[in-house]
Amino acid sequence: MSATHAELRSLLQERRRQAERRIAARAGDITAVAAARGDATADDEHDPEGATLSGEWSRLAGLSDAARDELREIDAALGRIEAGTYGICEVCGEPIPQDRLRARPTASRCVRCAV
Repeated sequence: MSATHAELRSLLQERRRQAERRIAARAGDITAVAAARGDATADDEHDPEGATLSGEWSRLAGLSDAARDELREIDAALGRIEAGTYGICEVCGEPIPQDRLRARPTASRCVRCAV
């Protein structure tokens, strides 16, 4: 494995830890919103102070889904590193530029094939 791949593997592993933390935090937030939604006195549909609990639930679910998607992309990239195919475009088979991989370490396509 090249030094660049080792650097990018470390970056991917750190991003994986961050995504896991976001997923855990959102799970706690969703639990809190679920508890508030179950409160018989919560009349969030008429609360002029902010978003409804349903809206907050949707927002948190979207953030959680995005973090899970990111985790899947990271795991796929780590799998490509293990398989020796990381940095090779899955469409044309050409190398993905290192600058692209540094900017988007989960990239599986070169710039030309990504559009």
